[in-house]
Amino acid sequence: MSSTVTAGAGRPPQAPPAPAPAHLQPLTGGKLLVGTIALSLATFMNVLDSSIANVSIPAISGDLGVSPNQGTWVITSFAVANAISVPLTGWLTTRFGQVRLFITSILLFVLSSWLCGVAPNLEILLAARILQGAVAGPMIPLSQSLLLSSYPPHKSTMALALWGMTTLVAPIMGPLLGGWISDNMTWPWIFYINIPVGILAAYATWVIYRDRETPTRVLPIDRIGLALLVIWVGSMQLMLDKGKELDWFQSGEIVALTVIAVVGFLFFLVWERHEPHPVVDISLFKGRNFSAGVVAISVAYGLFFGNLVILPLWLQTIVGYTATDAGIVMAPVGIFAILLSPVIGRNLPKMDARWVATAAFITFGVVSLMRSRFTVEVDTTTLMIPTLIQGAAMAMFFIPLTSIILSGQPPDKIPAASGLSNFVRITFGAIGASISTTIWENRSALHHARLVEQVNPYNPVYTGHVEQLMQQGMSHAQAVGVIERTISQQASMLGANDIFWISGVLFFVLIVFVWMTRPKKQSGGASADAMAAH
Repeated sequence: MSSTVTAGAGRPPQAPPAPAPAHLQPLTGGKLLVGTIALSLATFMNVLDSSIANVSIPAISGDLGVSPNQGTWVITSFAVANAISVPLTGWLTTRFGQVRLFITSILLFVLSSWLCGVAPNLEILLAARILQGAVAGPMIPLSQSLLLSSYPPHKSTMALALWGMTTLVAPIMGPLLGGWISDNMTWPWIFYINIPVGILAAYATWVIYRDRETPTRVLPIDRIGLALLVIWVGSMQLMLDKGKELDWFQSGEIVALTVIAVVGFLFFLVWERHEPHPVVDISLFKGRNFSAGVVAISVAYGLFFGNLVILPLWLQTIVGYTATDAGIVMAPVGIFAILLSPVIGRNLPKMDARWVATAAFITFGVVSLMRSRFTVEVDTTTLMIPTLIQGAAMAMFFIPLTSIILSGQPPDKIPAASGLSNFVRITFGAIGASISTTIWENRSALHHARLVEQVNPYNPVYTGHVEQLMQQGMSHAQAVGVIERTISQQASMLGANDIFWISGVLFFVLIVFVWMTRPKKQSGGASADAMAAH
């Protein structure tokens, strides 16, 4: 396939791109191994950094002399900058080349990590985190694209499997590693650990891929499109991050941010649709596989991430687990994910990717319904069984859906397609986390009100329980306090059960979108086949 594919039908003629280099053969032997490790390290470092700071906010806030609410901007600033830069990957790749952009992103990520660690106050830390989030954006989609170009077409799903393993393990390791570093070292080390990893990944990538640069061409900068992207994504991310704290639409600030985000998004869509050189190629959504696949993977990821936020919070606030213990309960999710990802990657070309994705959604649904039956007396084994099973679903989730999304895309569109699909998925992850915590709080309050209705002197069960506690040496006030604590625990448990049940149902509904796609016979190799034709 020629590299002169136009950006979209009906657009003005564009300047031809630079001549494409000779077809690049897949890597083999040691080069393939080192290249895969280097790209995976960079991805792991990036994904890890989006979650490692979460558990360190108390330590950071105390050391810098700010409130915990101000400290949460350490997370928000990174998320906003990252969300804005991810969909720019396609345009930046066309302008600078995949390899050059990827290595530059890693080195700037290392620099910004060092700046985060040495920051003497919150203002400088936030500036460094904004830089870190911005330069991190292209790293994930480009690592995906470079991996696909490194493997022969029939092994492209194996490349996606290896890539997926790092994105699955890093979010689990983040809170565990961040908590351990905060407890045993000082918080700057959550950023300093990126420095040796990043330098090693950048050097190895340069050695392996420096002669495999993609063609570049100078395109006009879509300044208006970029400004609209910054406005609506920034407003949306701030609205999601601050909504719960400000009681959502009871706050004028949240209403204003929502209006700005919606209006900015609509203007952005209209502008990018007619812009000859858009910063985000929304024409990708005309493809059936891309649009249906992105909906399926993004909504499911939002449900998954929302549950991932709720479960540790519930374990720590209601069941009484420590942060480390809650992390240990969540850790088994990586076991089957790591073991099965290479198996799925190796065999996916022989199967219909839709059936594999369907199995993932069914498993996710069953796991959520299992959790909806938890009680406050749940034991560790009962907690870990669905978590263990969920790992198998994760292995069957990312690989086939990513394969479907990228199937049929020409080589020059893969960075843009990967960047845009990752952007939508990450955005839905943020939406899922915000909605889940809000629904949990609201449903818990509702259940609490209903349970409290039973607490009155005319209820023999209540009065009997009070008398029993008083016989154990408690005063009447202490006995009532114990019952109130029990009611709060039960209400929070029932609220969490509601979220798990709703998630389970929605996972089953999403199977419809999986079957709206039409993958190629060997869907996993579709994108790589396009590369081979290139």
